[in-house]
Amino acid sequence: MFSRTTCQTGDSQPVTDLIRVTALTLALTLSAGPAMADPDPADWNAVLEEARGQTVYWNAWGGSTQINAYIGWVGEELEERHGVRLVHVKLEDTANAVTTVVAEKTAGRDEGGSIDLIWINGENFASMKRQGLLFAPDWATKLPNWRYVDVENKPTITVDFTLPTDGLESPWGMAKLVFFYDSARTDAADLPDNAADLLAWAKANPGRFSYPQPPDFIGSSFLKQILIETVADPAVLQEPVDEASFETVTQPMFDYLDRLHPHLWRSARAFPKDYPSMSQLLADGELDITFAFNPAEASSAIANQLLPDTLRSFTFSGGTLANTHFVAIPFNANAKAGALVVANFLISPEAQARKQDPEVWGDPTVLAMDKLSAPQRKLFEALDLGIATLLPDELGPALDEPHPTWMSRLEERWSARYAVGN
Repeated sequence: MFSRTTCQTGDSQPVTDLIRVTALTLALTLSAGPAMADPDPADWNAVLEEARGQTVYWNAWGGSTQINAYIGWVGEELEERHGVRLVHVKLEDTANAVTTVVAEKTAGRDEGGSIDLIWINGENFASMKRQGLLFAPDWATKLPNWRYVDVENKPTITVDFTLPTDGLESPWGMAKLVFFYDSARTDAADLPDNAADLLAWAKANPGRFSYPQPPDFIGSSFLKQILIETVADPAVLQEPVDEASFETVTQPMFDYLDRLHPHLWRSARAFPKDYPSMSQLLADGELDITFAFNPAEASSAIANQLLPDTLRSFTFSGGTLANTHFVAIPFNANAKAGALVVANFLISPEAQARKQDPEVWGDPTVLAMDKLSAPQRKLFEALDLGIATLLPDELGPALDEPHPTWMSRLEERWSARYAVGN
C-alpha cells in the first residue's frame, strides 16, 4: 500500500515511482493470464500432474479409531504414489463442514476454500446440492476407477436419500442398519424381529437398550427406522416433508418413543453421545442390544479387541434402513485435483478390499465383483469377514431412506420433546 506522501503530486519522484510500480503490477497481472481452469477428470494424466504437491483437507467424521487409522493409511499411500498430502480434519458433525462452505460462499470466497473434500450423504448432500456448493456435475463418473462401481445392483449409489447424485459425489462405502448382542448374556431366541418386538423386549429388559441422542447420525437413523415401521403410508416419506401433515404422519412414531423411553438405559434421562459410547456400554455390560450402520461392525470390534468374541449380529426380517456414503468436493476447494485423486483411490479395488477387512474397518464395498479382474477379486475372496458378520442373504430387505427433509424435522421435533435438559 502506498503512503500518503508518496501519492502527493508536489514531488515528481514519488509520482514517477508510483507510475513504475503501477505499470509493473499491471504487467504482472497480464502475464499471469486467466485463473487456472478446474481440473477435468477425463484428462487423468493432467489431474495427476496438477495434484502432485497439493495438500487435501478432508473433513470427515473422526469418532472411530479404526476409521481414523484407515484414513491415515490412505494418506500414506497417496503421498507415496502421487505426492498428495492428506490432512484428516476430524468432525463430530458433518453439518459443521457444510456451514463452513456456506460461510465462505457468502463472503465471496469462490476460490481457495478451506475444505477440499467432505465425507457426506443424505441431508448434508441435499443442502450442498440445493445451494450450489458442490464441484462440477458428473466428476465422479469420470474417475478412472468408476468402471468398477456397482451402479447396476446398488441403487443408492446414484440416488442419495431420494435425490439423484448427478455425479456430484463419489461413493466409497455401503451401510445397513444391523443390531448386535452378546450371545453370552442374551438368548438369540428372545431377540426382537421388528420395532414392535423391540418395544416388548425393552419392557421385559428395562435399562438394557438405548440409542444415541439425535442429531447424532446413528441416533437419527434409529428414528427413521421406527418412523418407517410405524407410518401409515411409507410412500409419503419419499417426498419432501409436508408441514401441514407432519404431526399426523409422525405421531405414531412419537407415541412409540413415549412408550419406549421409560424402559431405556437410565430411563431416557440420558442418552449415549454416539455409536462408540453406546458400544462401550455394551462392553461394560450396561446394554444388551446395540446397533450400527455397518454389517461388519461387530466382527471389526472383535478383531480389534473392543468387544468379546461372543458378540453376534441380527436384523429385522422385514428390513432395515440402508444407504451409501460418499465423498464430495466443495465448489471452491483449493486442491480440486488432489481431491479427485483421493476420491479415485478410495474406489480402487485395493482400497475397497482393505476397507472391508474387519480387522481394518469392515465397511462393505461399493464395487461389483464381476467388474474386477481375477487378481482384484482375490483381494476380496481372501477376506475373513468374521464370525459376527451376517451373510448378504441374511441381512434382510433394504428399506429406502426418507427424503432428507424428514431428518431435520425429526431431529428438531425430537429435541423439543426429549432432549436432555428440555
